[in-house]
Amino acid sequence: MTYDPANDDIQPDRPDAEVVPLDEHRRARHPDRSSQSGPTGPDESGPADRRSGNRDTSYEIELDPPPSAEAGPVPVDLPDSMVPAQVTQARRPIIPTGLHRANIGATAKAALGRSAHITAFHAVRSPWYLVKVLAYALTGLARLTGRQLKWWWVAEQYALTQQAATRNDADLWLKLHREGKVTRRWRGGVLAAELLALAIAVPLAVFKLESLWQATLVAVLVPVLAWYGKPHGHALIPAAVVARRYRRLNSDIVLRAYYAAGLGHPDKPNLRVEFGTAMAREGNGSKVLVNLPYGKTFADAINAREKIASGLDVALAQVTVSRDPESHRSHWLWVADSDPLASAAGRTPLLACKPTDIWQPAPLGLDERGNLVTLTMLWNSILVGAQPRQGKSFTARLLALYAALDPYVSLDVFDGKGSPDWRKFALVAHSCGFGFTVTRDGDPLQTFVQTLRDLKADVQARYQKLSELPVDVCPEGKLTRAIARDPKYGMPVRVVVIDECQEYFDTGDKELNKEIAGLLVFLVKVAPAAGVVVLDATQKPGGVGTGDTATAFTSFRDNHQVRIALRTGSWQVSDLVLGSGAYSEGFDSSTLLASYKGVGILRGASDETPTVRFHLADSEDAERILQAARKLRERAGTLSGHAAGQQAVREIRDVLADALTVFEGSESGLPWTVLAARLVERIPEHYGDLTAEAISAQLRALAVPSVDIKRDGKALKGAKRDAVQLAITRREITG
Repeated sequence: MTYDPANDDIQPDRPDAEVVPLDEHRRARHPDRSSQSGPTGPDESGPADRRSGNRDTSYEIELDPPPSAEAGPVPVDLPDSMVPAQVTQARRPIIPTGLHRANIGATAKAALGRSAHITAFHAVRSPWYLVKVLAYALTGLARLTGRQLKWWWVAEQYALTQQAATRNDADLWLKLHREGKVTRRWRGGVLAAELLALAIAVPLAVFKLESLWQATLVAVLVPVLAWYGKPHGHALIPAAVVARRYRRLNSDIVLRAYYAAGLGHPDKPNLRVEFGTAMAREGNGSKVLVNLPYGKTFADAINAREKIASGLDVALAQVTVSRDPESHRSHWLWVADSDPLASAAGRTPLLACKPTDIWQPAPLGLDERGNLVTLTMLWNSILVGAQPRQGKSFTARLLALYAALDPYVSLDVFDGKGSPDWRKFALVAHSCGFGFTVTRDGDPLQTFVQTLRDLKADVQARYQKLSELPVDVCPEGKLTRAIARDPKYGMPVRVVVIDECQEYFDTGDKELNKEIAGLLVFLVKVAPAAGVVVLDATQKPGGVGTGDTATAFTSFRDNHQVRIALRTGSWQVSDLVLGSGAYSEGFDSSTLLASYKGVGILRGASDETPTVRFHLADSEDAERILQAARKLRERAGTLSGHAAGQQAVREIRDVLADALTVFEGSESGLPWTVLAARLVERIPEHYGDLTAEAISAQLRALAVPSVDIKRDGKALKGAKRDAVQLAITRREITG
């Protein structure tokens, strides 16, 4: 038999045709999907859409009567090639998953933890429960007494007698009055008997019953009276564990959203939106496979994401659309119960201070569904961009901390703004520089330039070495983990961190700007394949300067393979950070709310582009991790460069040299109070409790006079920079 769509009938034309139930055929073609679908579609809340064959549409009112159980399924004729060999069924496990031997410990731990929480919750509040129950019990007693009095007085008869009086019906009024008097007399007797019984029972209970029975009686009566006296809708004792409330999606809501977004039309057979799976719970949200009409693509769904969110009546952050690898017109729709980006991801797992491996992915944070997001740093150059105070430096620092905990990774750390965020990396960094102020460790800008020169030479030398190594040592001419960790080859993985990288394109020296730009562009393009990871962060992705400098910065920015964009000011800036075309694909970091701290979009690390809630590592966490990283390097014998010489330098306390380093820019003099405060902040190991009087006495003893320094319109006692420099020169001459 065959199905004729023109007259909606089944025509017999092949007497030898094999009849196959349609439902079994569907389940055989898509066992993974049909096993979840249930009999009536995604939400199991309504009949099938008989016009389109779509069984995933639900309705509030069933318009068609349900098919008779005796009639059975409607058979149709199918081609022989489509007849399933067997029908698969989804079977529920005999023993629940939580009670399996491997899971019984975790199940018991979760149950005990829940019980302990509930017990502690109510134990802390038990005094307040007692007060509240007693108050409600008194209210209940008063309320019960009032109802008894109303019952005695037949208060409900008042409306009837008033109605009779209004109609001047004297007979009815007299009849109601007589009935009321009789009823009150009888109910009064009942009430008197109740009072007599209470007058006898209460003294007996107070003076004759044992304490145990008295406590039992109170324990029974007080909660009953309290329940009677509590406000309507209020619980006597609140729940310790509250199940989160969420809007349960059904297929009607999803279809409404997609049709409102212009992705289909319900009245046109070729433009209907259908479902490939049942609506199911996943994590803290609902998930379903959506099949768009033929000709519609995944890109259409991405571009309509805002309209879909509006149609679902949820926030944009709650809607996630991801690819279906089997069909470009299908995609997975996941809708969170609440804003998944509003809750923090928590502290970084790096606080365990265990050794890491740069050859393995680094943990970054959690995506919208609570899944761990990782990033493979090796072979990549990484750009982090955002507005100020949105977590840009913290995010870049997470990756740098991961690299620091691998004792075989060489770190070079530079910060163009000279903030405290990166200074503790001096504990492990082969070279480092913070800001542009000359310190006792040298000129940070010159250190930066020299590091870039050394890196370029190292990268070029690596390619030469790798090409000359035998095939059994270096297959395919690429750096391996064994080669990187063997000191005889001298090719460890290197990670170069540059925060506020735009500052190094505008140093004030045009020739130096040109050299730095050329070196940075070279490293971003060429270095990752040689095992040199470049990690950059900027709050000005639009570029700096003009002419060749601006062109070089654009080339530098656009050649990063992996991009992380936290909140930006506009979609244009977001596109600069995430790369061209991100906005057209539906990725715009300017839509992230200002309240989302440490939340950004990760693009280029994989086929997916998740929105990530990055783990937190504050300054104290970073210092703890870096102290552990230094010990790991000391143990492995890989401490080098600046970090290797840092301890020896800090053991020498030179008041003159230290004082000279705290003068900034064009400052010619500093008051003693400012000088002392800066020394305490920058060299706390030697000047942790320094006062203005102490530094004044120490420097005056070294021939630095105390003079008036003009600052903020006032003349304060302090030291001149030239005087400090003169004292240093005099000391060097005299030996």
